[in-house]
Amino acid sequence: MQPHESPQLTDLYQLTMLQSYLDQGMDRPAVFEFFVRSLPARRNFLVSAGLEQLLDFLAQARFSDAELDYLAGCGYFQRNLIDYLARFRFSGEVYAIAEGSLFFGNEPLLRVCAPLPEAQLIETRLINLLQLPTLVATKAARCRLAAGPDKLLVDFGLRRAHGAEAGLLAARACYIGGFDGSSNVLAGQQYGLPIMGTMAHSYIQAHEQEADAFRHFVSSQPGNLVLLIDTYDTARGAARAAALADELQPRGLKVKAVRIDSGELDQEAMRVREILDKAGHPEIGIFASSSIDEYLIEQLSEQGAPIDGYGIGTSLTTSEDAPFLNCAYKLQEYAGIPRRKRSSGKATWPGVKQLYRHYRADGKLDYDRLCCAEETDDSGQPLLQPVMRDGRRLTPAEPLSAIRRRVGQQLASLPVELRQLSEPASFRLEISEQLQQLARQTDQRYAG
Repeated sequence: MQPHESPQLTDLYQLTMLQSYLDQGMDRPAVFEFFVRSLPARRNFLVSAGLEQLLDFLAQARFSDAELDYLAGCGYFQRNLIDYLARFRFSGEVYAIAEGSLFFGNEPLLRVCAPLPEAQLIETRLINLLQLPTLVATKAARCRLAAGPDKLLVDFGLRRAHGAEAGLLAARACYIGGFDGSSNVLAGQQYGLPIMGTMAHSYIQAHEQEADAFRHFVSSQPGNLVLLIDTYDTARGAARAAALADELQPRGLKVKAVRIDSGELDQEAMRVREILDKAGHPEIGIFASSSIDEYLIEQLSEQGAPIDGYGIGTSLTTSEDAPFLNCAYKLQEYAGIPRRKRSSGKATWPGVKQLYRHYRADGKLDYDRLCCAEETDDSGQPLLQPVMRDGRRLTPAEPLSAIRRRVGQQLASLPVELRQLSEPASFRLEISEQLQQLARQTDQRYAG
C-alpha cells in the first residue's frame, strides 16, 4: 500500500474525535456534505473532478499493522480505538454530482451517509482528493473556452506540480477539462491519456549546430516532428525548420509544427508564420509555450496570433490565480436529527438535501434549487445520485472520454455571462421554503 492510500493520511483531530465518539458510544448514522462556500475570484463556475479517486480510496482504505503500532504508541489513544481502526472498512453510502459536472457556490457536490466515526475519519482525505482536481479541471475548461474548440492544448505541468500525486491528478483533471493530452508519461499509462511532447532547449544546445539537432531528432522521432526553434534566434530556427521540411518531402516525412517558448508570442508567431508560408510550408503549425494561461490565450486570440496550439504548465497544474477552494465537509444530520453550523460567514443549511438543476428553453443553464431530500421538483434534474452503497461502488469507473464529453456539453450550456474569464457573474441558487423552515426549526431547537 502506498502512503497516499492509507486512511492514516489524515489530521490528528479526526482520530482524537474518533476516540471520544467511541468512548461515548456515538456511532449512529451521520450525514456529511462537501461543498464550496464561495467561488474564487474570476471563477463563474467550477468543474467537479476527483470523484473516481475518492471512491477508490473509500473502497480500499485499510490501516496496516505498522500504522496501528504507531498509533498505539503515540500516547493519544486507547485500545478501543486501535481495535476499531484494525477492523475499519468504509461501510457507508455516497451520493455525488457526476464527475465533470458544473457546479456553483453553496451547492453540495457530494453527500456521505455512514456511522459517525466512519464519516468523520474520511474528511481530510476526501477534501484533499476533490480540491486539486476540481481546481485544475476548472482551469483547463477556462483555457478551452479561451482557445476555442480547434486549438491543441497540452498539459506541460508535471515539473511544477506540488508533488508526484498532484502531477498525476492534475494531468487527469486537465484531460477531462478539455485538454488534448499531457506530457506526463505515467499519467498516460495510468489513465489512458494521449501523451505528447517535443524537445528541450538542452537538446538543441547539446549539438554544435541547430540544424544537426533537428536532423538527429528526425532520425529518432520521424513521426513526432515538432521542432523547438527559439534556442538562439527564432527567425533562423523557423527558416531551418522550413529547409528541413524540404529535405524530408522526398522521404514522405513532415514537420508537424514548430514550437516557440519565449518572447512576445503574438509578434513571434506572426513572424514565424510569414517565414514558413513564404518557404512554401503553410501546413507546418505553430505551437506556443512559456507562461501560458487562459488570459494570455484570450489576448492572443483577440490579436489574431497564428498559433495552433499551446503547452500550458505552471499556471494550470497549480491553478495559479485560484490555488485553493473555500470548501468544507460538514455534518448536516446525526441520529436522524438535522444539524446546522451557525458560525458567522460559515452557516450551513441543515439536513439531507437534493440539488435540482433547471434549464432555459434554449438549453442554457437557468438556476439551481436546493431543497430537502424528500422534496420533489418535476421541472428540475436531480444532480446528487447514489454512487456507493455499503462501502461498494455501484458502477464501474466511468471512462474518461465520457467525463470529458460531459464537461464539453455543460460548458456549451453556460449562458454568455458565465463564460467570461474575468468579469464576475452570479448564478442563481434558490433555497426551497421547506429547507428554510427546517433551518429555522433547527435554530430554535439549539437556541441558547
